[in-house]
Amino acid sequence: MNARGETASRRRGRASRSKNPAQSKTHAVPFKVRWRRDWQMVLMMVPGVLVMLLFAYIPILGNVIAFQDYQPYLTVFEAPFVGMEKFVGLFDDPAFLDAFRNTMVLAVTQLVLFFPVPIILALVVDSLSPRRIRNVFQSIVYLPHFLSWVLVITFFQEFLGGAGFINNMLKLMGMGSIPFMTDPTTFPLMATIQLVWKDAGWAMIIFLAALSTVDVSLYEAAAADGAGRWRRLWHVTLPALRPVIILLLILRIGDILSVGFEQFILQRDNVGPGAAEVLDTYVYYSGVIGGDWSAGAAAGLAKGVISALLIWGANSLAHKFGEAGLFQKKVG
Repeated sequence: MNARGETASRRRGRASRSKNPAQSKTHAVPFKVRWRRDWQMVLMMVPGVLVMLLFAYIPILGNVIAFQDYQPYLTVFEAPFVGMEKFVGLFDDPAFLDAFRNTMVLAVTQLVLFFPVPIILALVVDSLSPRRIRNVFQSIVYLPHFLSWVLVITFFQEFLGGAGFINNMLKLMGMGSIPFMTDPTTFPLMATIQLVWKDAGWAMIIFLAALSTVDVSLYEAAAADGAGRWRRLWHVTLPALRPVIILLLILRIGDILSVGFEQFILQRDNVGPGAAEVLDTYVYYSGVIGGDWSAGAAAGLAKGVISALLIWGANSLAHKFGEAGLFQKKVG
């Protein structure tokens, strides 16, 4: 009886140890052994960690000047603290309110018109059967991403500007020119078209990677049940893309106030600050050019805090609908 009990306890002990082999293996291997085994991987991470520390985390400490009346000839220890005065002053500044309004209009326009385009492109590329045609199409839509905004704006100016190709053709036909690049009322649409042309192909890569993980047998089973191309797209492809779509949508919502800097500062003189002034350009002109460093830091810090709250809210909403979001909730 004792032998049977001892044998059973040994079996239970082996079973409990085998429930979490990764944890038992981690505790079983000493740190020195793991270091000798993985030191190359740790060494490869050092440059990236240093770059993050120097250019992402350490500069965060500079946000303290948002609560000071900072001047360049003073250190952060000498500048007087003014509390929330700079934040309150932002909402009394008409230029800041205009920049915030323009940012929200551009952000909503880009979210509605730009976000679906990479998904559509990925579905189109995935449906192309000849590999050569697929590779050529991918190369064409990737290429604009590697162009600077200076070249992109120059291309649009040469094509749609007042002396561009389209307006020259309209003049030859006896028609008046159309101010594509200088009309403030249509500038949000024009800026979104420029963004789509430049970055939609690059954003398509993530959705193509997600499509490559879809089990082909699901398509075969759906086709065997009589599902056509559109039903397979709706019931197989889109559900497979849903976690990636929600993840990128959350990240996009968190980055909704960062609509861009170079794209708008290059066109600010053409359409006027009333249409092209966004939060990023406001921080530059008020803080760097205008010399009010504290107001610029306050605007940038407020934008970062609002973006973090938007990410948290969108992620919580995703959890409400049963999606993973950016991270899973801790259970227990």
